[in-house]
Amino acid sequence: MASFPDQQPKPNEPGVRALRVVIQRPGGYDQLRLERGDPPSPSTDERLLQSLAVGVNYADCVVRMGLYASARKYVGWPITPGFELVGFEPGDPLRTPRLALTRFNAYASHAAIDQRLIFPLPRGYSVEEAAGFPTTALTAWYALRRLCAVESGMRVLVHSAAGGVGLRLLQMCRILGAEAVGLVGAPHKAHTVEACDARVIVKGRRPWWQAARELTPRGYDIVLDATGAETLRHSYDLLAPMGRLVIYGFHSMLPKSASGAGSAFAPTALLRLARTYISTPRFNPLALTGDNKSVLGFNLSYLFDEVPLAQRGMQELLAWASLGKLPPLPTEVFPFAEVAAAHARLESGQTTGKLVLSLER
Repeated sequence: MASFPDQQPKPNEPGVRALRVVIQRPGGYDQLRLERGDPPSPSTDERLLQSLAVGVNYADCVVRMGLYASARKYVGWPITPGFELVGFEPGDPLRTPRLALTRFNAYASHAAIDQRLIFPLPRGYSVEEAAGFPTTALTAWYALRRLCAVESGMRVLVHSAAGGVGLRLLQMCRILGAEAVGLVGAPHKAHTVEACDARVIVKGRRPWWQAARELTPRGYDIVLDATGAETLRHSYDLLAPMGRLVIYGFHSMLPKSASGAGSAFAPTALLRLARTYISTPRFNPLALTGDNKSVLGFNLSYLFDEVPLAQRGMQELLAWASLGKLPPLPTEVFPFAEVAAAHARLESGQTTGKLVLSLER
C-alpha cells in the first residue's frame, strides 16, 4: 500500500514546495500519488491556506474509484480529492488556524479557498478534530434542517450511526428533541451511539428491520440511509404515514478493503456493483402518493453552488458547537503520507467517528 514517508511536508519549513495527492485515473490505492509543485494562485475572491490537517470522507474513496458523479462533472481527471481542511494563511506569524470548505482539492499542503467558506474553529476542538467537522456536520444539518424540518418528538432512524455523519445526525436529533434510533454493524460501535442518548440496534443479532419495528411500532417520521440497495426497501417500509426516507449514499454497493480487493474494478467488485445496482429499489410516484411517504436524496458537493445556504448552516453548527451541543467526534489521525492506509481503514467498515490526515506528523 502506497505511502510517502520521505516526502512528508513541514508547514513552516523554508523552501518546501506545495504537495498534493493526485489521482490520475480511477482505481485502487495505487492511484493515490503525491506530487510536488507550486502552490495554487488564489483569485481575488479566494485566500491561500497552508494546511495543518485534512478531513477524510467516504466520498473521497468513491472519487478514487471513479464513481462520484460530481467529481467527473466539476473536475474530471486528474483530480485531488477532499472537501475540508484546517490551515493558516502563509505569513501569519501566529499561524491562526481556520476551518475551510472546498469542492475537492483539500488533500494538499496548500489550497486556494473561497473566502466565504473560511470559518473559525469550533470552540474546544483541536486542529485534527476541527478538520473533520464541516462535511459531516453540514451533511447532517442539510438532511435534518433543510430537507426534513425535524421537530421535537419526531421518530428518527439512522443507518451507519457510528460513522461521522451518523453521529452528527444523532447529536442533532438530541439538540432538536427528536427520538433517535441508531443502527450499527458491530457491537463495539454501540457505546458511541448510546453516548448520543439514542437507542441502538446491532445488525447481525437478528433482522434489523424487525428490531427497528419493535422499538417504534408506529413507524418512523424520518429514516436516514447511506447504505443502499440492501436496506432501502426495509427503510421505506418502516416509515410512518407522511414519513421521509432520506438517501445520501450507497456504501453497500462499493468494495471494502477488508475483502482484499481494494479496487472498484476488481472482477468481484464489478459483479457486486452490477448486482446491487439491479436490485436497488425503484420508487413509483403513484405508490409514493398512495403510501403517503416521500423519498429524498442529496449530494453535499452541490451545496457549493449555494454558498449562502452553506454559510447559514455553518453558522448554526458553529453556534451549537460553541455551546457544547456538538462535541468533537472520535477522531483517528493518519500522517498525510499514509493517505492510502486511511482510505483502506475507512473502507473496512470498522471505524467510528472521523478519519483525518495530519500535515504536522
